[in-house]
Amino acid sequence: MRAQIPPKGDAARARRDPEKYFISIFGEPTMKGTWGWRLEGHHLALNFTVKDGSLFRSTPCFFGSNPGEIRQGPRTGIRPLSAEEDLGRALAKSLNDDQWKKALIQETAFKDILTEAKRQVSPLTPDGLSDADLTADQKAQLQTLLKEHLFRIRPEVADAAWQEILAGGPIHFAWAGSREPNQGHYYRIQGKSFVVEYDNTQNNANHVHTAWRDFDSDFGLDLLSEHLKTAHQPVK
Repeated sequence: MRAQIPPKGDAARARRDPEKYFISIFGEPTMKGTWGWRLEGHHLALNFTVKDGSLFRSTPCFFGSNPGEIRQGPRTGIRPLSAEEDLGRALAKSLNDDQWKKALIQETAFKDILTEAKRQVSPLTPDGLSDADLTADQKAQLQTLLKEHLFRIRPEVADAAWQEILAGGPIHFAWAGSREPNQGHYYRIQGKSFVVEYDNTQNNANHVHTAWRDFDSDFGLDLLSEHLKTAHQPVK
């Protein structure tokens, strides 16, 4: 069962309507077995996979904001994704010269996040600065930044993902573009099983995209993999 898709001729306009959101359900909602659901609108995509009555995965997860900062009218000054920007910049500016040389992967920020809206994401090169090269205070800053992206969903769900990330080995922090406000910038946080991306370059660096992706488990793909291995073995 899926939500109705807007007519093709108006699809692009409808997807950008700030008051239109769509809910899709995949499979049969039940306390046994696996199913999923999605909430999606322009600049928002939340995906959840449920297994045997418990939430199994909550990726891919996308938040965006255009404008990133409202600069006129009665809501002037509102910045919906301000913490994601400010915490990232604070960490970037805390780096010494040697750390910055490792963290900076490109002088100009990318035009958008690199993972794109694809069903399955391939791991990007874990470029940038390893958390092994950070001070204790900087490691705490990196963890605070990463939690800002993860804990936008229910804490008990995010905490399960957080524990997996902590157990997954080194985490890399990469930056592209300027460290100054109102100039194009991008950062990426990547570990063994996940990547978080932030990009603010469009509309004169006032248009934010963020994404949290899991290399193995987006849309519950690891469950699908298990099913294919056990139920669809080739006949010998």
